[in-house]
Amino acid sequence: MKLNSNTKIVGRNVILVPYREYHVPRYHEWMKSEDLQKLTASEPLTLEEEYEMQKSWCEDDDKCTFIILDKHTYSKENSETDAMIGDTNIFMTDNEITAGEIEIMIAEEAARGKKMGWEAVILMLLYGIHHLNLKTIEAKISLTNIISIKMFNKLGFEEKSTSEIFQEVTLEKNVSSEWVKWLNEQAQYELQTC
Repeated sequence: MKLNSNTKIVGRNVILVPYREYHVPRYHEWMKSEDLQKLTASEPLTLEEEYEMQKSWCEDDDKCTFIILDKHTYSKENSETDAMIGDTNIFMTDNEITAGEIEIMIAEEAARGKKMGWEAVILMLLYGIHHLNLKTIEAKISLTNIISIKMFNKLGFEEKSTSEIFQEVTLEKNVSSEWVKWLNEQAQYELQTC
């Protein structure tokens, strides 16, 4: 999405940066994992297809994506590629009622269980609310991904539907001023230009 093409979101433990071409090789390596493919309902792509996907994410008006960096690794290495731990996305599903679908993936096993996904998804929710004007947000999660389901439940999302065919649950949250206040209490962040 062109809107976030120069936006960096700096949190306590993570930094969200736009998905750039130089991130693709590492991202492509992650997506060779059958476990990640199952958890994200993704199909394996060739490296060339991954570059095309990255390009479309930057140009499409209905897709917003950030690469998640471990802030502490980035401060030591000063390399986005070395600090990459996952990604988070919002797909605009209905521009008229400002609805979107959020996704999060912590691909690096060493970064899991450290609340980095929690922080990254809160930063992405706040970005979607304040900059994409989202009023309703959905999360579609594999029924086997209990950790993500629990995380979104803790964030206030409730079950909207379950698909046995796709083996996924759709959780939904309507944006309210009280919820936005609560989200802001959960995270400290700064928007920067990159």
